[in-house]
Amino acid sequence: MRRVLRGLDVPLLVATVLLVAFGLVALASAAVPLGGPWAYVRTRLVHLALAAGAMVAAALVDYRRLAGLSLVLYAGMLVLLVAVLLFGVTRLGAQRWIPLGPLGGFQPSELAKIVIILTLARSLSTPNLPSTLPRLLPLLGHVGLPVVLILRQPDVGSAMVLVAIMLGMLFLAGVRLRLLAGLGGLGLMAAPFLWSVLRDYQRQRLLVFLDPGIDPLGAGYALNQAKIAVGSGQVWGKGVFAGTQNLLRFIPEQHTDFIFTVIGEEMGFVGGVLLLLLFMVWVWRALRIAYTAADRLGMLIAGGIATMTVFHVFVNMGMTVGLMPITGIPLPFISYGGSSLLTMGVATGLLLGVGARRRKILL
Repeated sequence: MRRVLRGLDVPLLVATVLLVAFGLVALASAAVPLGGPWAYVRTRLVHLALAAGAMVAAALVDYRRLAGLSLVLYAGMLVLLVAVLLFGVTRLGAQRWIPLGPLGGFQPSELAKIVIILTLARSLSTPNLPSTLPRLLPLLGHVGLPVVLILRQPDVGSAMVLVAIMLGMLFLAGVRLRLLAGLGGLGLMAAPFLWSVLRDYQRQRLLVFLDPGIDPLGAGYALNQAKIAVGSGQVWGKGVFAGTQNLLRFIPEQHTDFIFTVIGEEMGFVGGVLLLLLFMVWVWRALRIAYTAADRLGMLIAGGIATMTVFHVFVNMGMTVGLMPITGIPLPFISYGGSSLLTMGVATGLLLGVGARRRKILL
């Protein structure tokens, strides 16, 4: 406990608190047309308490011990991913949640992100890195199995996050760029197969991303309304609780996947930039912790968390302004959802734990 407190990364903790506060304000505004903000904010506070407890626990437990439980964590993750396919609750055409009564539901694909970071970090922390594609196959299978199970839900967004985490951690581990380029080539070759397994609405989302005008009242509706909301905020925004696109519910899922549209409309360009700066500070501290980590394992854990967060922020914000196709990827600390917040709580705790156990001298 004392070591963690002595080595506490205060800027990371402050950025986390500010992001959470930002998210509470945005959620309260987004929930006004959904029947009033109090019910959502009250549940959010419960989620925050659980996430804070998970953060403290993850910071206090030595990350090397957690990595030592890789097999147990990986097996438990697979059990949960199979369980959600058998017993999960279906919402909006996807079976992703295990019901938890008044707390809503737990999304195992969120937990999978942390497990993959820990297990990959342990595998890549050894001196013998894979130098050829055949030697890389075990790691591809390690990530590929949960990816296949997540795609069955279907949850393309979370599957993409796992792939991004793997590529980012392979790069940080020092795997040759030529090998990573080969993986990219294999991904392009597999694109026709991936297209064939997508559902119709997922294909429509990709087509609308390429040409938003082909279905403006169907698959392109959410994207068009999101652009209108963000653009109408202009520089300073319309004011909190005063966004017309938000209050009139023109934007679907405005409290979860599309919550950045509420921020863009009501807080304007200034609010969007402020939020982006907070994320930049958070990621900067994560990379700083990776750089000063006591060992290769800690560096890879912190680097994997930074990769996951950057991918989430880029894709979520990007899809609201038409830079990325629409996927169900939440905005960390901001979007409503207990599983996502719990995952970021654990991620922050792991970063604090790695940072507190560093040995390098900070200049």
